[in-house]
Amino acid sequence: MGFFSPGNSKNRYFGIWYKNISVTTVVWVANRESPQTTTNSGTLKVIKPGILVIMNSSNHIIWSSNASGSAQDPVAKLLDSGNLVVKDAGDDKIGNFLWQSFDYPTDTLLPGMKIGRNFVTGKEVYLSSWKNEEDPAPGDYTYHCDPSGYPQNILKKGKYVIYRSGPWNGLRFSAGVITRFVLNQNGALQRWTWGDRNKDWELYLSLPTDICDTYTLCGGYGSCNSFNSPVCGCLDKFVPKHVEDWRNADWSSGCVRRTELNCVKGDVFLKYSKVKLPDTRNSWFNVSMNLEECKRNCSRNCSCMAYSNLDLRNGGSGCLLWFEDLLDIRQLPNEGQDIYIRMAASDLASQNKSNGHKGKLLSFIIPISAGVILVILSLVICIRRRKIASEKKKGCWGFSSNYKMDYHNGNHSEEFELPLFDLSTIAKSTNNFSAVSKIGEGGYGPVYKGVLEQGEEIAVKRLSRTSTQGQDEFKNEVRYIVKLQHRNLVKILGYCIEGEEKMLIYEYMPNGSLDSFIFDDTGSRVLDWRKRFHIINGIARGLMYLHQDSQLRIIHRDLKANNVLLDNDMNPKISDFGIARSCEDDEFGAKTHRVVGTYGYLSPEYAVHGVYSVKSDVFSYGVLVLEILSGKRNRRFSHPDHNLNLLGHAWKLYKEGRSMELVGDFLVDVRSTPEVIRSIHVGLLCVQHSPEDRPSMSSVVMMLNNEGVLPPANKPGFFVETNAPDSEFSSSQYAHSTGNEITITTLHAR
Repeated sequence: MGFFSPGNSKNRYFGIWYKNISVTTVVWVANRESPQTTTNSGTLKVIKPGILVIMNSSNHIIWSSNASGSAQDPVAKLLDSGNLVVKDAGDDKIGNFLWQSFDYPTDTLLPGMKIGRNFVTGKEVYLSSWKNEEDPAPGDYTYHCDPSGYPQNILKKGKYVIYRSGPWNGLRFSAGVITRFVLNQNGALQRWTWGDRNKDWELYLSLPTDICDTYTLCGGYGSCNSFNSPVCGCLDKFVPKHVEDWRNADWSSGCVRRTELNCVKGDVFLKYSKVKLPDTRNSWFNVSMNLEECKRNCSRNCSCMAYSNLDLRNGGSGCLLWFEDLLDIRQLPNEGQDIYIRMAASDLASQNKSNGHKGKLLSFIIPISAGVILVILSLVICIRRRKIASEKKKGCWGFSSNYKMDYHNGNHSEEFELPLFDLSTIAKSTNNFSAVSKIGEGGYGPVYKGVLEQGEEIAVKRLSRTSTQGQDEFKNEVRYIVKLQHRNLVKILGYCIEGEEKMLIYEYMPNGSLDSFIFDDTGSRVLDWRKRFHIINGIARGLMYLHQDSQLRIIHRDLKANNVLLDNDMNPKISDFGIARSCEDDEFGAKTHRVVGTYGYLSPEYAVHGVYSVKSDVFSYGVLVLEILSGKRNRRFSHPDHNLNLLGHAWKLYKEGRSMELVGDFLVDVRSTPEVIRSIHVGLLCVQHSPEDRPSMSSVVMMLNNEGVLPPANKPGFFVETNAPDSEFSSSQYAHSTGNEITITTLHAR
């Protein structure tokens, strides 16, 4: 222990750190709010009746401890545990201290320390983060043991809870290595262990760990599972409180019981297994009851919503009752507990009755089902053939708000719920596809602005006869986008087919595509940091929806600046699903012999080996983030001092601690600098060479909007980029500019 100056600070503090560890690691600070501001070291003294004081060079006390008693001969001693204690020199009784630093932790919890509240004195012991690496004064984050119900640990930023550990279940960690638990200045709780081989601290545990650790992410009676898509779902027998919000991936409203409780007629309890128990604030507990006694207590109180054991050991013991909506539940397949939640008896009774009735019906239905199915299939085939033959003659169907698109191609037929437009309506709205109405052109063909008779503005994407994209891309676009509904995805309004004419009709985006802003000197001035960060976040949420929250798991495969459209409020919307692909929930990726996409945005594994996955989109997103921040295109980037592309340049600046030099000439408030640097860091994490190293989009959303510590970024893929051939086509959506990136199609022999 001794005096030290953290980082580049000239202030002097008295602290404790490890002696035999080469990396100076401070675990406790005495005068964290009252540093000595002169270069001369201060003095630590023990004075009667047993008080520690720190005096500056002018012999003024700048910090002092207190004492719970007095001693004739008080001494201070630093124990091997890291605990600084004051005791009577003649008192050898273990633990008989007048004062100890373990009762006043700063940002680090060492083995033997405790956090919690003394109900007699009212004193609370908790962790508080440093302000920053050079100032150990208390920062924004605190970590408490909350005793307002059954005790649980909570992480707070100011007065707001951002993470909850869950209640104590009788089990605990035991440590035989050098270890410490730290609350850092970014709000991350980390357990570190010392590695003798590497001579460095190794991260053992970091909290929050994923998006499901976000406090009350799924609302009341919602359950979070980071392996599911979407991550939030309602508990069995519960339904979303606001269905439309859930469809838009806003789960904060939570869930409600499918059948309301009726305590008079009788309720029952349904068992839910392998869950993180709900928030225990305002709960009630009893350590001596067994589970059956716990159930009886909950049953007698109509306000009791659920019950569970307190302690998992020896088959379970104790009783824990909840009296309000159950918040902050998540699935824990390996470490979860059982909880019994109150349900209406009629709900379970109707289910049991229905199941019994179904069993009886099956014994009657099965013998005659085969014959009925054959008859029905024959009729369907007959009607279907007549319908297809009839519609082939029509060519283009009239407008209908409730019609199924039956897109037939050879022997294949597929139906999509989608409004239809007739050709005359579209031609009239675009002034017969005049040059004045044309707003852009991509690989699919020209894009026109149209205005319907009722005044609604539309964008018409018309397949060019010379386009390298054809029927497959047309059908693919409709197949996916019609099933996707999210505020950060462009909305398709309808389609039309007549002869060789194939058109898709979208909502009109008055601000065009993102590239017309970030790569244009005039447009770039419109986007200050707030708008850029809003766009970065919106694209991330749109991709998160595609990857895990939609009914399909979609890999976009062509995310780039001119495939992001901006509405009137500069909200970003991902567009162009012509080469998108879906994959199964448990499928990491797939391999193709036809590599399609855009140079500068393709991930290494996809461009070189044809292997694509959701992590391919993450790579493209990372490129886009760095382009938004720098205002430079990855492919066309050049620097007088090196031959690196934009990714390599950004990583070089990051390694040298000069990330802000990447930022373009847009307005950045000084207070936003950490947010900008964090966004650059997230972008670099997304473009790492190995797909396994790249974060998921749900992690990206969490990293952008929280202040937890970020892992170091490894060297990006395509660190050095040579000039690629300027050929092939672009599959862009519409834009004000026609200067689109190059899109490639590479064929490999089988």
